[in-house]
Amino acid sequence: MKISVIVPVFNEEKYISATLDSIINQNFDDYEVIVVDDGSSDNTLKIVEDKFLNSSIPHKIIHQKNSGVSMARNRGIEESTGEYIVFVDGDDYILTNHLSQLYNPEYDFSLIQMVKKENDRLSDVHVYGADEIDCIDFIKQELEMKIPFNFVQLLFKSDIIKNNNLKYRHDISYGEDTDFALRALFYGNKIKISNEITYYYLQHHESLINTSKLKRFDYISVLEDLAEFFRENNRPDLVQLINESRIPKAIFGNMNYFFYNDYDYDEVIEKMKEMDLFNKLSNFKGDKKFSFKIKLFLFNPKLYYIMWKKFKNSI
Repeated sequence: MKISVIVPVFNEEKYISATLDSIINQNFDDYEVIVVDDGSSDNTLKIVEDKFLNSSIPHKIIHQKNSGVSMARNRGIEESTGEYIVFVDGDDYILTNHLSQLYNPEYDFSLIQMVKKENDRLSDVHVYGADEIDCIDFIKQELEMKIPFNFVQLLFKSDIIKNNNLKYRHDISYGEDTDFALRALFYGNKIKISNEITYYYLQHHESLINTSKLKRFDYISVLEDLAEFFRENNRPDLVQLINESRIPKAIFGNMNYFFYNDYDYDEVIEKMKEMDLFNKLSNFKGDKKFSFKIKLFLFNPKLYYIMWKKFKNSI
């Protein structure tokens, strides 16, 4: 089998039919679909079973006790037989050329473009100027946040995942996908790049609610663990990028996200003090404009908050 498409689902009865239609109707041969139902309590499982009744696409439908999306993805990896692995979330959809654009057997990874869709609004797309990139260079650009990136854009070589025993972390609820992708990319050589948009990430009210919690700050500990991984693998340059760029930007970005969504100021600040995020924020080295914003905040957090609320569209 050339590609295994892994689809974790949990109570996706409103979306899963369209998702599976988009996967079944690919203009690509020799792939399997592995749907892992993570203990759905609605009609998701029946819809999945009915969808494959008249399909000739090789598939597995796995039902497990509710254990979280990471465990569902890990189960899908275990069950996969493909040379490569692709992940599609149960409320998104792909175009008919998604797999054919991704399949490049001379590369360890391939990448296509993804857009976020909210109602009729589409996000901007980062256009690459080259058709391939070294994996380490890609990791560096991600850590410097020079490129928007989501793990569903990638085709992963299965041997890299399985030979290095890579798993999605199930002890966290934010950032586990980026953690998995960057660890996998570390073991690869080059990424084949297509600027074709073939993946549509649907943002709906429920998904926005699920991510709007203070636990977004937990991503900082994920980045610290990633830094330790790079340290153990003798890449001090990547450790430095995490500590001096990625972590401060993650702190600042999530903090402003909370302010934008009217979270209680005192609650946000208390959480930041509890996690020692002020000190980690001060480690930033890089862009002068961004550095100025951080210094302004650290000098007087309350004043920054008041100014941010008043001028948030320009600050």
